[in-house]
Amino acid sequence: MDNFIDKLFANFSKFVAISILLLVAWIFATLFQHSMESLEAFGFDFIRETKWAPNLEKFGALPAIYGSVVSTFLAMILAVPLAIGVAIFLSEIAHQKLKAPVGVSIELLAAIPSVIYGMWGLFYFVPIIRDTFGGIGISMLTAGIVLSIMILPFMAAVTRDAMNTTPDILKESAYALGGTKWDVIKDIIIPYAKAGIIGSFILALGRAIGETMAVTFVMGNVHKITTDLTAPATSIPVTLANEFTEADSGLYYSSLFELSLLLLVISFTIISVAKFYFLRRKRAV
Repeated sequence: MDNFIDKLFANFSKFVAISILLLVAWIFATLFQHSMESLEAFGFDFIRETKWAPNLEKFGALPAIYGSVVSTFLAMILAVPLAIGVAIFLSEIAHQKLKAPVGVSIELLAAIPSVIYGMWGLFYFVPIIRDTFGGIGISMLTAGIVLSIMILPFMAAVTRDAMNTTPDILKESAYALGGTKWDVIKDIIIPYAKAGIIGSFILALGRAIGETMAVTFVMGNVHKITTDLTAPATSIPVTLANEFTEADSGLYYSSLFELSLLLLVISFTIISVAKFYFLRRKRAV
């Protein structure tokens, strides 16, 4: 009976894994099919072109790609040190009575709908950015700040759980050899939990690059490449959210689907590189 249950579970797990792969392939095929008109009209120029003019039926994805990458990079730069700091505080520094309520509060941030983050960013961060740096406040910088707050609870929770897996005997041995709390954290806990920490970064990266509603509120929809982080810009999710219902021609419609296809490819590429490169380095250490 036990062998039958084990075999049934193994086959079910295999079925689920294959189903997920087939689902991803189906999504890719659907996006590719609807992108054919745009691919035939523009080819690779669609990725290099900077002009987005639906009235002229000229579509270029480079500003949206640029905005997606820059806003995600800003979010990761802001969120990573905060998430690691929060995780260290909860796992090693906070009093036992504080760990549970603070940990639950941080995890509850992940349950807040993204549209709420977007509205909060619009009415709170936009005026601050406008008064501090000038401009209208709707910008890539504001989008990066809002995204960093959104991904912070994911990173902090997973990083904390990874740090909590460090065996007590390793920490106690380090203390016995004269190590300080900081020595234990940087030389014992962080190296031991490295795989989990990197995993939290990968999860947060996937959430940030595909976020739509929150960024739509605070980024604008300006198809322009600029080095000014306080200027309005756009990203692939923002363009899709703002313009998908406005597509009034086959080429416009197909170009938006090609943007979706690019977002899928970019997400898979970045996350795959991060996963295999960093985890390979971790195993080599």
